[in-house]
Amino acid sequence: MTAIRKIIAGGQTGADRAGLDFALANQIPIGGWCPKGRRAEDGIVPSRYQLKEHPASAYQPRTIQNINESDLTVVFARSPLSPGSRFTLKLCRHQGKKHVWLAGFPDAEADARCLRAALSQFDGILNIAGSRESKCPGIHEYVLRVLRLATAEMTSVSNQESSRTESK
Repeated sequence: MTAIRKIIAGGQTGADRAGLDFALANQIPIGGWCPKGRRAEDGIVPSRYQLKEHPASAYQPRTIQNINESDLTVVFARSPLSPGSRFTLKLCRHQGKKHVWLAGFPDAEADARCLRAALSQFDGILNIAGSRESKCPGIHEYVLRVLRLATAEMTSVSNQESSRTESK
């Protein structure tokens, strides 16, 4: 059975905040690390996102911390990858950390199927990373849609299996 125990992210606009917003809307605990000063492309990471400030103001140290503290990292980013998304994927591979790169934007259904497969036996902390809103307009809403579709499909599948078991 799938259990997302917590969703973490770095607090940047776009994919990061969409993951945090999804968690808040679904009563999933949030966390993660953001840069010193709560630095983000639009100024500061809003206080509604209860993230820890990393001692470094650069983005890479908080990325490393979030990868280390998660059980699965999901990167929402199209090709060509931004330096941040490239760093995230490279670090996951180098450290042997579970990760999924979802590059299907704007095909939410395809990315939701991939994510659902990755989450099928998942039980732990999910790190959401990827493109900034300024570099990929619409990514925030897209990530929300993918997360909703992936988790709704998982819920409907488990409900169907429960019904079949009960009717036997």
